Amino acid sequence: MRVTKEEIKKRIELLRAEIRQHNNRYYIENQPIISDFEYDILLNDLKSLEEKFPEFALEDSPTVKVGSDLAAKESKQVEHKYPMLSLSNTYDKGELYAFDQRIKQIISEPIEYVCELKIDGSAISLVYTDNQLERAVTRGDGSIGDDITRNVVKIGNIPLIANNSLDMDFEIRGEIFMPWKSFDYLNKKREEEEEPLFANPRNAAAGSLKLLDSAEVANRGLKAILYHIITGNQCFSTHYESLEWARRCGFPISEHTKLCKNIGEVIDFLDYWDIERRNLEYPTDGVVIKVNNLNDQSRLGYTSKSPRWATAYKFKPEQAVTELLSIDYQVGRTGAITPVANLSPVLLSGTTVKRASLHNFEQIRLLDVRIGDYLFIEKGGEIIPKVTGVDTAKIAIRNLPPQFPRYCPDCGTELIKKEDEAKHYCPNYNGCPTQIKARFVHFTGRKSMNIIAGEATIEQLYNKGYISSLSDIYKLTPEQLITLDGWKEKSVERFLDSVKRSLETPFHKVLFALGIRFMGETTAKNIAKNFNDIDSLSNASEEELLSVEDIGKTIADSICDYFGNIGNLADIEELRKAGVQLSAENGQIPLILSGKLTGMTIVVSGNFSIPRDDLKRLIEENSGKVGSSVSSNTDLIVAGENMGHAKLSKANKLDVKIISESDFMELIK
Repeated sequence: MRVTKEEIKKRIELLRAEIRQHNNRYYIENQPIISDFEYDILLNDLKSLEEKFPEFALEDSPTVKVGSDLAAKESKQVEHKYPMLSLSNTYDKGELYAFDQRIKQIISEPIEYVCELKIDGSAISLVYTDNQLERAVTRGDGSIGDDITRNVVKIGNIPLIANNSLDMDFEIRGEIFMPWKSFDYLNKKREEEEEPLFANPRNAAAGSLKLLDSAEVANRGLKAILYHIITGNQCFSTHYESLEWARRCGFPISEHTKLCKNIGEVIDFLDYWDIERRNLEYPTDGVVIKVNNLNDQSRLGYTSKSPRWATAYKFKPEQAVTELLSIDYQVGRTGAITPVANLSPVLLSGTTVKRASLHNFEQIRLLDVRIGDYLFIEKGGEIIPKVTGVDTAKIAIRNLPPQFPRYCPDCGTELIKKEDEAKHYCPNYNGCPTQIKARFVHFTGRKSMNIIAGEATIEQLYNKGYISSLSDIYKLTPEQLITLDGWKEKSVERFLDSVKRSLETPFHKVLFALGIRFMGETTAKNIAKNFNDIDSLSNASEEELLSVEDIGKTIADSICDYFGNIGNLADIEELRKAGVQLSAENGQIPLILSGKLTGMTIVVSGNFSIPRDDLKRLIEENSGKVGSSVSSNTDLIVAGENMGHAKLSKANKLDVKIISESDFMELIK
């Protein structure tokens, strides 16, 4: 079937959007949901299409511009004197031979390579002036990074003063990581304190570097391995020589770095560490291969995104094969039923895996999974175990396909499934124990009422019969709380203090906390702007709800169903008696200062003198809407320093007005 150019363009745009979303999850949120291998497949698909159809190429495409970890807060940002580029990478040893051949076409002399383990941590640049650590900066977007010096000085193996025998200032780069031992200890501690667990050591390291309390960084067990030295003039003839110098200066250089005489020795190094990496104290996902001679590096040069003299070979995601023992069917907060595979325990990426999600019944049918099968298990981003297929080589006699339950495994209510949805649901909203407990976990969460109560606490409170409706949280007594396992007077006091503080939670957050199906934070905020109190919302017709921005029929129906439930209405009355904010009085929704931006969609792009979130808040406070991308619906762009080229190009093409930060402030004055 012939594919049109319009379809190609749409595919490219979809790939870019998906990759940018994954970049944000990886660099900013530290919560990747796919493996590096899956990410690289997406990136290679995009690169291939852009090469075949150059008319659709963009200067800020993910294939050209490196991902950014710049913090969207008051962090001081610093421009890198030398850009921190990313590396090209491959999972194919054949491409390493091609890499070697490309270099030999330019360099006629024998080529030596330096092989370094690729640490799965956070990239860092350390600048030393007069032998003292002056500044530590994250990679950021490659050109600008966040200054995190106050946190980096707390990392024990980074010297504050270098034992430098050469009279020069220099920059040294590397990775800050969290060893497995520190990671396990930190998560155990967080679990005891009922705080969310870190997904993996890379996320824990990245999150630790952004802590506001520098003293806490010292307790996280972070370490560094450094691998790249930059000086104002060329003091060394080879990369390996520079590493040996850095080692003598007291810097942490990997003991596993190896000088290889040819590409054959490089391959041997890869084969060894593909197995041996499982015994390291820290996570590694590949090997970086660099041309050793620094003059040769200069001759080979750079692309816009990466050096031509270096590449990374990445180990393929670890995969395990294990037996499917049984399938559990779990009930979620909204009643959605999720099948979960119970597996014969198997070691995968440093942890023992016993369970993995099968998502929904359609996924079970698609993979043709049956009890007793041997399944391929991988980890998405080496975090979440997932079933990727059935090992047909181990199939002899198979069991019958599993039957999805007809009734809720918790309360016995008959399940429902809408034609346009993949999941089955338990409709017993107010009577299903699992749904009730999950609703309490959501209600007390940090983004909701911010009450100190994790899953273990909710489980105990429910099992003891202390809570069944959300309002029961406000009726708990010290005498009841002291009966909880492990609770003492201090625990009771902290909990009750957080309950008291929750009465100040603004109306739009209370709406989100109620757990109305399909209502996210943004939707709750929009609703609070249009309905000033819970009574106006509960009496609203579907037509009135649909008139609210971003509310479609699905959300409108869900809101009507929620307020059509007598039990929910009774609980809201009890919350009102407890003093919960059920109206938008006293600035309990985002403050509206003026109507100067009414009807305007405004896009913010670049770096500003104030945090970008504050700028977006000012737009909302003056009745404007914040747009995420430039389109024909965009009325205005507020441009700061380093505005994205793509947005600028599109704005010019669509003739969208662009103003500066000072112009914007004058506009809303």
